[in-house]
Amino acid sequence: MPLLECRALRARYGAIQALSGIDVDVEDGEIVCLLGSNGAGKSTLMGAITASIAARLEGHLSFCGKELLGQSTDSTVKSGIALVPEGRQIFADLTVVDNLRMGAYLRRDKAAVGRDLDGVLEMFPRLRERRRQVCGTLSGGEQQMVAIGRGLMSRPKLLLLDEPSLGLAPLLVKEIMGLIRRINQEGVTVLLVEQNARQALQIARRGYVLQKGTIVRSGSSRDLLNDPHVVGAYLGA
Repeated sequence: MPLLECRALRARYGAIQALSGIDVDVEDGEIVCLLGSNGAGKSTLMGAITASIAARLEGHLSFCGKELLGQSTDSTVKSGIALVPEGRQIFADLTVVDNLRMGAYLRRDKAAVGRDLDGVLEMFPRLRERRRQVCGTLSGGEQQMVAIGRGLMSRPKLLLLDEPSLGLAPLLVKEIMGLIRRINQEGVTVLLVEQNARQALQIARRGYVLQKGTIVRSGSSRDLLNDPHVVGAYLGA
């Protein structure tokens, strides 16, 4: 059974059909990417998984064999899912450390939270240097590191990353993708939404292409990198 299983999932905002019966699987230990243009339904799928959208949902969506539809956002976090949202959504007036601790707000194991905080700061040396700095004064790349680190503080089995390279310079994009690969190698499964298709496919095992709420392509990253439709639409000629 896949870690995350989505079958015939539909999402509707009033009269707008955002997802039209899509099937997506994520196996334990994978990096899986979701590709698609703005409005394709990628963020709606992420919101459906985390119970963080006000859409009408139908179909089947399970994590570790447990149905997610109808669950609260807190319940999905407790089950082992963390979302790093598009646009980072950090607390600009709080310090780096305080932002990271917010990711562990549902945990009661204080000693383990402290050890995990040390682990995140070890993974992101720049954040250790700026741990007392107010996050609103950080660079875009540093803020993205804070957002990813905050997600890791909940000890997720599945990390959802929504456009982590958005607005970053090419060198920082490469650094963030390397960090995602390292996080995965340390045992966290990743579902990655990313408009930078080539970078995403280079670190992912498999991918799905969403178009107007429908899966139009799926397969291994190698197959998608050589798919004429994907090349023409997302990778350049």
